[in-house]
Amino acid sequence: MTAWKWRFEKADGTEVQPAVLPEEFTTQGDAESWIGENWKELREGGADQVRLFEETDEIYGPMSLHADA
Repeated sequence: MTAWKWRFEKADGTEVQPAVLPEEFTTQGDAESWIGENWKELREGGADQVRLFEETDEIYGPMSLHADA
């Protein structure tokens, strides 16, 4: 089973602990739905951007959590 995971970062790329703990997602769509539901809380908790990984392969990122970016 493939695991999709988010990496949470400050604007400079430093990894931070997320304010909302994610699960391991089995599909890219599930991971993207979760980030869509939780991005405001993640941003308020100190994350500026995220990267999406499929296992160890980076799929995309960094994606800003700030609406004006």
